[in-house]
Amino acid sequence: QVQLVESGGGLVQAGNSLRLSCAASGASGSISIIDINLMGWYRQYPGMQRELVADISHGGITKYAESVKGRFSIFRDNAKNSIDLQMNDLKPEDTAVYFCYADRVTFWTGIATRTLHNSFGQGTQVAVSS
Repeated sequence: QVQLVESGGGLVQAGNSLRLSCAASGASGSISIIDINLMGWYRQYPGMQRELVADISHGGITKYAESVKGRFSIFRDNAKNSIDLQMNDLKPEDTAVYFCYADRVTFWTGIATRTLHNSFGQGTQVAVSS
C-alpha cells in the first residue's frame, strides 16, 4: 500500500560522512499519501533488535539516540514525504543496516482513507572502516 525507499548507504572510512535518504510513496498509482505523523531511522546490528537512531515529527520535533547526538542530523520535507539523515564523523560502531521508519501514515486508496502504523523500509547497509 505504502512503500519506503531508502538510498545513500555505502562504505566509508571513519571520520567521513554519509547522507541517507528515504521517500514514502503509494505502492500503486491509485494510492496517495495525505499525511505522515512520524518518520525516522532505525539501525540493526547482526543478531540484535532494531534501535532508534533519530526521528522527526510532522511538526519538526526531533529525537536522537545518545550515541549519535552532535554527529547526525535528521531533516524532513513534508511536501515530498521524505527524510534525510546526515551522518558526520562516522565511527566503526555506526556500521549497521539502517531502516527508514514511518508511523501513522494516512493515505487515500482511491476508495477510502486508511492509516498505516509502524512501517519500515527494506534497509540500507552502512559500513565504516577504521
